[in-house]
Amino acid sequence: MSIAYERLKKAYESVRSKTDFVPSAALTLGSGLGAFADEEIDVTDIVDYKDIEGFPVSTAAGHKGRFVFGTLKGTDIKTAVMQGRVHCYEGYPVSSTVMPARLLKMLGAKTLILTNASGGINESFSAGDLMLIADHISLFAPNPLIGENIDELGTRFPDMSCVYDKPLRDKIKRAAERLGIELKEGVYAQLTGPSFETPAEIRALRTLGADAVGMSTAAEAIAARHAGMRVCGISCISNQAAGISKNILTHEEVQQTADRTAPKFKSLIAEIIRLADES
Repeated sequence: MSIAYERLKKAYESVRSKTDFVPSAALTLGSGLGAFADEEIDVTDIVDYKDIEGFPVSTAAGHKGRFVFGTLKGTDIKTAVMQGRVHCYEGYPVSSTVMPARLLKMLGAKTLILTNASGGINESFSAGDLMLIADHISLFAPNPLIGENIDELGTRFPDMSCVYDKPLRDKIKRAAERLGIELKEGVYAQLTGPSFETPAEIRALRTLGADAVGMSTAAEAIAARHAGMRVCGISCISNQAAGISKNILTHEEVQQTADRTAPKFKSLIAEIIRLADES
């Protein structure tokens, strides 16, 4: 048994000592998006990351750092919500940033819904747009599968030809149309942060085919797929990226845009949880 898996098992046992909740779907809430758990979930249990043995703790602004377990309001769909994630820029190794996704798989979740706030590289995108992630570029972030393979979770060389489940993406696009929500679709690039990207980096990412850029998500998606989870992702375009925007980039702008976008975001995420449960 690998050291990483031993650590994961201890975290699992720590959570199980506090709740026997078994989610069918799991949701990771990015910067400024944490209110979904407070407003859209009938809460059964809350477990703070700091109370889980060996678990990383969120330090980023706007990330509460806890699991919220409960049912989506108006349904009986058991859902685990991460109010905040951890990032490499907080000083954590990538193995720690993906530990929550792996733990959610062990707790029973079959689908992982990843959300984030990102910078728009595609010049047709505006602040406040929502982008369905069709694929990602993770060349500039550490691969979470480096090191001894966790055989209990997945194979040494997992296929990544379709990280973001296409049948679920198709359903999400139809659902957004029914809800009257304009939904972009594109490729997301993960960099480590915490500095925002330079204009030259944005030009390079555009050349590579990226539509949006952020500091999370791709590594978590890789780990979740490695563990056999179905994955989908939604980016809230919080600002235009460097060299496109004439404004100085700030984290406050990210949070303000997320707050403004919250109503349509919440409607779409609730629908995605329903769709994941149906499949």
